[in-house]
Amino acid sequence: MPEQMADWLDWLDQQPHLQTLLASAALIFAAWLSNWIVKRILVRGLYRLLRHAGTAQVNDFGIIKRLSNIVPALVLSIGVSAVPGLPDAAVTVVRNVCGGFIVLTMALALGALLDIVNMVYQRRSDAHLHPIKGYLQVLKIVLYAIATILIIATLIDRSPLILLSGLGAMAAVLMLIFQDTLLSLVASVQITSNDLIRVGDWVEMPQLNADGDVIDIALHTVKIQNWDKTITSIPTKRFISDSFKNWRGMQESGGRRIKRSLYLDQQSVHFLDTEERRRLYRFNLLSDYLVNKRKEIDAWNAQLAERGDEPVNTRRVTNIGSFRAYVERYLRSHPGVHQGMTLLVRQMNPTAEGLPLEIYCFTNTVAWADYEAIQSDIFDHLLAILPEFGLRVFQHPSGADMRAWAEEAHRPPANPAPKAEAQPQA
Repeated sequence: MPEQMADWLDWLDQQPHLQTLLASAALIFAAWLSNWIVKRILVRGLYRLLRHAGTAQVNDFGIIKRLSNIVPALVLSIGVSAVPGLPDAAVTVVRNVCGGFIVLTMALALGALLDIVNMVYQRRSDAHLHPIKGYLQVLKIVLYAIATILIIATLIDRSPLILLSGLGAMAAVLMLIFQDTLLSLVASVQITSNDLIRVGDWVEMPQLNADGDVIDIALHTVKIQNWDKTITSIPTKRFISDSFKNWRGMQESGGRRIKRSLYLDQQSVHFLDTEERRRLYRFNLLSDYLVNKRKEIDAWNAQLAERGDEPVNTRRVTNIGSFRAYVERYLRSHPGVHQGMTLLVRQMNPTAEGLPLEIYCFTNTVAWADYEAIQSDIFDHLLAILPEFGLRVFQHPSGADMRAWAEEAHRPPANPAPKAEAQPQA
């Protein structure tokens, strides 16, 4: 048996090409075997340890699996020099390709590691106040740029410094190519430092048809989910160059503003007579107001002496003033109105559409549905109570109004006057 082995080795020495082929096959098998051992045994075992340790999210980004690909590349890079009869050029190519693959694999693994850093950071309670996703994306760009230079330098078997020296002449071109990235980086820094927007803020930008919640802040874009559930992607730099409205202040204050007007028919405004004042005393919210107002007016009119006998010289209670006082007291007693914020009931400038009576107050909630319910409840009541004060809401005549007026004009009188008999001519 030893003699047969010796004869086979002597014969193999006389076949250089066969030696190269067998050595190459053995090297490829060793690389495959190392890859199988690492992924099937070491990587699976490490995954189990991470799962027990509660850090299984590393598996989601494939960092360990990517790093395991370095092992067969190292086997090929180291073992290729031991293959007999292989040309030096082939050895150099294999080593350079393996080196470039190792650099690429490490760059991808580090990029995945940055994603894990961002994911772990977002678990913090204050992560939405200062997002770091934009900064991590900048680090990725720098990482991939360095990896690209190293891969090219490895493949051409030259020093990376030679490539870096040539980049100085390309600085202007790179600035032109990456101008959007640089502007977005500056915008991200300003947004974060000035706390302009956060994830979860309600942002309104009408010029870009964006009105909804911020769901993501990245280096180049900010994603806004509109109220119709569509998503608008806005360049980050637009939040520095363009104006927008952030509703965060309203959400943090605990109250949302109601600013709406009732347009009253100005022809329905008049002084209250005795019967109307007596009817308004039935309102629990108005009794104190009417008593105090009556005392104030009586004291004023008493100073007029004999001139106070003419009604045109005296002060009198009006229906619109009483209604304005009623609305203010109604809002003061409403459980859905925030009593610690501004509350006004004021007349605005008269218009062709009527006399605006503006209600300006805040609800005690910022939830959209609750806010609309409170606002509707207030105006439902005010519109229904208006006739008690002798007031009418102004609105433009409609087709039904026109028909009613036309029918009234053509309707014969109920008791027509008898026609006079004709007198005979003399």
